[in-house]
Amino acid sequence: MIPDQLIIEVSAVCALPNRQQHTIGEIEMAARKISKHSSQRKTSQTAPVVGVIMGSRSDWPTMKYSTDILKALHVPYETKIVSAHRTPARMTEYANSAKERGLSVIIAGAGGAAHLPGMVASMTTLPVLGVPVESKALSGMDSLLSIVQMPGGVPVGTLAIGSSGAKNAGILAVSIVALKYEEVASRLEKWRASLTDSVPENPVGR
Repeated sequence: MIPDQLIIEVSAVCALPNRQQHTIGEIEMAARKISKHSSQRKTSQTAPVVGVIMGSRSDWPTMKYSTDILKALHVPYETKIVSAHRTPARMTEYANSAKERGLSVIIAGAGGAAHLPGMVASMTTLPVLGVPVESKALSGMDSLLSIVQMPGGVPVGTLAIGSSGAKNAGILAVSIVALKYEEVASRLEKWRASLTDSVPENPVGR
């Protein structure tokens, strides 16, 4: 919400006599204040900006790595089971309403015939990050190929198989959200710096 003080400033400037001749600069300055304030949005709200979806409960042990990152960086998110094959209507409703509900990015995890990320990407212009969940039959290669081999025009940002991919999907989602929210960008920079600091320079000793 734009502070009342900024609105008062613009109103006062526009109400000045001969404003067309003498106050164009003042009007533009006041307008820039509002524009700057509007662009510096906050995520102190509880409404989720990242959606984390998966095909079944068995995917949760993997997808939890995404939410762990989102929690650590204080990015509001939601989780939901959305199966491309068993709950197609739920998937369609979720994808079609995601942008309207305020989401900025969707992380979708699935295993085996992992069509969820691609199907969701076909129904929304939001960025969709696909996490291939490791499968019993082919150790996740089937999941990876199902997600990564999208036709031109419907992209899915595909991550690595398993927990590493889920973790990186969380980090990438935060990076996307950080483009819009300055405080998220600041937290991400500090988090990356702490990651660097945690790596010792020497293989042995102190």
